[in-house]
Amino acid sequence: MTVQTASREAPERPLSTWTGWGQWLALATMTIDHLTRYVLPSAWELGWAGSSLGRIAFPLFAAMVAWHGLFNTRDPLRYARRILVIGIAAQLPYMLMPRATDAFMLNVCFTLALGLAWGAWLRQLLERHRSGGLGSAWLAAAVAATLAIWYLLGGWVEYGHRGLLLVPLFMLAMHHLHGAGDSLIERLQAVALAAPVLIVAGLMNSSDMAKSFTVATCLAVLWLAAGAHRLAPVVPIAMHRRLWLTWYPGHFALIALWLWASGGIG
Repeated sequence: MTVQTASREAPERPLSTWTGWGQWLALATMTIDHLTRYVLPSAWELGWAGSSLGRIAFPLFAAMVAWHGLFNTRDPLRYARRILVIGIAAQLPYMLMPRATDAFMLNVCFTLALGLAWGAWLRQLLERHRSGGLGSAWLAAAVAATLAIWYLLGGWVEYGHRGLLLVPLFMLAMHHLHGAGDSLIERLQAVALAAPVLIVAGLMNSSDMAKSFTVATCLAVLWLAAGAHRLAPVVPIAMHRRLWLTWYPGHFALIALWLWASGGIG
C-alpha cells in the first residue's frame, strides 16, 4: 500500500496590476500634500487637502514597497538599496523645506528602505528557525537586536517609529491574507495579523480626518491582498520608470527652487 501525504500547494503569486494605479495615486497625493504645505499661501486655507488626500501617500508607498518586496523581487535587500539611493538624492532638497523644528531628519525613502530591510531580515530569520538552522534563543536575541535598532533609528526618519513599523507589518499581513486557506482558523489568523497595520496607521496622525484617510488606504490594500487584486484592471497609461524614480527628489528640488526665488529660503 502506498501512503500519500497530503500537502497544500503554495498560493500563486498575486497580480500586481493595482500598483500601476497606486503609483499615480501615490505621486499625486504626495505632491498635493507638499504643495499645500510648502508652496501655496496659507491664506488659501487648503490645509485640509494635506490632512485628507495627503495622508494617502505614505501608507500607499509603504504598501507597494511591502507588496513588491514580498511578491515581486528575489532580493528585497537590493530593492531596499534602490529606494535608499532615491532617498540620498532627495535628502538635500528635502532638508531645504521649511519646518517647525531644525532637528535633522531623513526623508521618507529612508523610512521605506529601512522598513523593507527589517521586514525581509525578519522573514529570513523565521525561515532559518523553521528549518532548524537557528535556535529559539538566537532568534529571540536577533529580534531583540532589531527592536533596539528600530528604537534608535525611529527619531531620525520621517514618520518615526510608527513609520518604520508599517512596511514589516504590511508584509506580515499580506503574506497571511494571500496565503490563507479555506479553514476558519486560517482566515481568523490572517485577519488578526492584519489588525496591527490598521492600529499603527490610526496612531500615525492626530486629526480624525487624517486618521480616516490613512486607515482607509491601508484597509483597501489589505483587501487587495486578500484576493481583490484579481479585480484591478490594467492602468491605461503606465508610469514611465524614470518618472517614478525621479519624481520624489525632482519635485523637492523644484519646490526648493521656487521657495528660494520667492524668498521663502533665506
